[in-house]
Amino acid sequence: MAMSVASRERAALADLFLEVGPDAPTLCTGWDTRALAAHIVVRERRWDAGFSTVVPAALAWTRRVQAGYAAKPFEQVVAMFRAGPPWPSPLRIPAVDRAFNTAEMLVHHEDVRRAGEVWAPRELPPKAQDAFWRVLRRSVLFTMRPRARPCTVALARPTGERIVVGRGEPAVTVTGDPSELMIFSYGRQARTRVELAGPDDLVAAVAGANFGT
Repeated sequence: MAMSVASRERAALADLFLEVGPDAPTLCTGWDTRALAAHIVVRERRWDAGFSTVVPAALAWTRRVQAGYAAKPFEQVVAMFRAGPPWPSPLRIPAVDRAFNTAEMLVHHEDVRRAGEVWAPRELPPKAQDAFWRVLRRSVLFTMRPRARPCTVALARPTGERIVVGRGEPAVTVTGDPSELMIFSYGRQARTRVELAGPDDLVAAVAGANFGT
């Protein structure tokens, strides 16, 4: 059975974690690779510590649980990450994995790849780009919410397909491969290869918007 895009990104990120080690930088503010690996494992294995995004009062508990995983041997945490969530987690269901992990694995993989001064986008196959595009249609409803979005934005593929985020005619168009648009929509705008078109002030506002939170 062919691996899903999310599974391939997971395997590649696990390999990269071991290659760069536990103290390498990431694009996640304040997190090295040890902290990032612990975060993903907690997200998948400790549902009791995963409510801090919707219940701020739970943040202290989430941090405590994550610190416990970060204190484990790095190779052990990476092995847990590589294995994925245990049964009976719904994330083991292929459709749920595609919906919730396709973007997660891509973005965190690139959080490590692009943290250094020298980086370049990967050449990804069309099927992977199509998978990212399908997920992007849904994920932008959360990553580019009105409170973070300064105007209506169009995300455009080189093929001409567009996703319009917001109401009315788009004031800014962001053009790039779906993988780059996904990373852009998660708040890593400065580390993407995209083209922005529109009024200068709005282009600057979109480029600096606090997406992904």
